[in-house]
Amino acid sequence: MTNYDIEMWRYGKELKTRRPEPMLDFDHVRSKSAILQNVEIRLNEHGLRGAPLSALPPGGRRILFLGASITFGWGVSEQDTLEARLETALSAIDKQPVQVLNAGVGNYNTERYVSRFFDELTGLHPTDIVVHYCLRDAEDLPAGGDNLLLRHSQLAVILWGVYHRFFDKNGEQSMVQYYRDVYQPEAPGMLKMKEKLRQLSEYAKANNIRIYLAMTPITYNLVDYKFGFVHDIMKQVAAEYGYIYCDQLPTMKGVPPKDIWAMPTDPHPNALGHRLMAEAILPMLSQSGHASVNN
Repeated sequence: MTNYDIEMWRYGKELKTRRPEPMLDFDHVRSKSAILQNVEIRLNEHGLRGAPLSALPPGGRRILFLGASITFGWGVSEQDTLEARLETALSAIDKQPVQVLNAGVGNYNTERYVSRFFDELTGLHPTDIVVHYCLRDAEDLPAGGDNLLLRHSQLAVILWGVYHRFFDKNGEQSMVQYYRDVYQPEAPGMLKMKEKLRQLSEYAKANNIRIYLAMTPITYNLVDYKFGFVHDIMKQVAAEYGYIYCDQLPTMKGVPPKDIWAMPTDPHPNALGHRLMAEAILPMLSQSGHASVNN
């Protein structure tokens, strides 16, 4: 069966490139595609997932999603991603041209995806920006591209994955405590995340861009969910900086891992997960607030 670690390694080898800036570390390549985890991934001329970008007709909306691998749609066909579903639904609702662009990059955090926006994507002139936020986005991620062994050895990736799954303190309670530490007010990643969201908010206000924060739950245990404290913190951060806030947990709560994981060893949301996320976000983006993405 497909090996998650190998497929992520191939993603880094085939669709990512090193960047000299320590803050970004790596980026998507341009105009390239690959089959990863049995799904075609195509990157356009801007390094966004999807087709080449067409001009936005007068009066249209261009909604840009910023985020990491969940936003990117790891393990999910392009037409089943939340961005594709929202584009179809909003085009029917708004009766005007709508583009929903996928700027997700695997292994990014808020510091990285907001920095990438300012460095590369302001020229897209979005009318709306959605920060598709996940728990990891406040982690203080070190530059990770210097491990030559992991970059060039599939066997090393397998061994690395096995080691971390069986020898790390990765139980649920350890994970809860880990994220309590990550979200302490003075934690380095927390401070960087808030500063980047503040900068993005100020840019959006100055350029008349609507801005949103969509809080994404972690899918390890949606039946007895233990990370609500992060959602509460991010709701406060969103209010502080003027983001319209949406929590996707209510539409996903109670779904067992076997129904929502991309595959048994991969907790990224599958097509069902992306449909549920789109259902949660659609009313926030829709002027009417009444619509369905069940297609």
